[in-house]
Amino acid sequence: MRERFVVVLLTILTALSVLTISVLRAAAVDYGFSEISQVQALPTDKAKETEIAIAYYLPYPGKILQDNTLWFVKALRDKVWLKLTFAPLRKMDLLLLLSDKRLAGSKTLIEKEKASVALSTLGKGEKYLEEASKLEAKSRKEGVDTKSFLPKLANAALKHRQVIEELLLIVPEDVKPSIVRTEDYSKNVYKEARDAMNSLGMDAPESPFDSD
Repeated sequence: MRERFVVVLLTILTALSVLTISVLRAAAVDYGFSEISQVQALPTDKAKETEIAIAYYLPYPGKILQDNTLWFVKALRDKVWLKLTFAPLRKMDLLLLLSDKRLAGSKTLIEKEKASVALSTLGKGEKYLEEASKLEAKSRKEGVDTKSFLPKLANAALKHRQVIEELLLIVPEDVKPSIVRTEDYSKNVYKEARDAMNSLGMDAPESPFDSD
């Protein structure tokens, strides 16, 4: 019984240590709305089609991705981090950060020709984006001022869609249907953020995609 308690305690302490380091690093993350991502492997004509100026920066996904044996530690850290974050606006930012990191990570995994793992990473990331949107809507209805978050959310959704459409140009044909399905998350999140901004008298970022 005592040995089991010690193991559980050490596990919790390890997770909290990793969490603390991550929180300190994340505090320095700047959603600087500056980077325009390009897929360098694209042919010239297709690259021109995706040169869409979306003012949003994707953070570095880190060295440990889902294809790494230590990924479970990182995933556990993220879950603990979310559980220990209670302030709505901070939690929205955290969900968005985790979503952005997984999007960037999935791109790296696809470039490493690990499409199956990349799809899993991408799917989880887009679900985090959806969670951030749902939390924003819920918090706004409860009286929380989310005006500072909505522009980030709208721009993030557009950036996610841009990157996903770029990925469609470089992945194998049999992977494309699964990636196309993930686009619905970013499409819906953008529309909800745009409508929320319009209802609050804010200018929403214009979508460069025809279907919006």
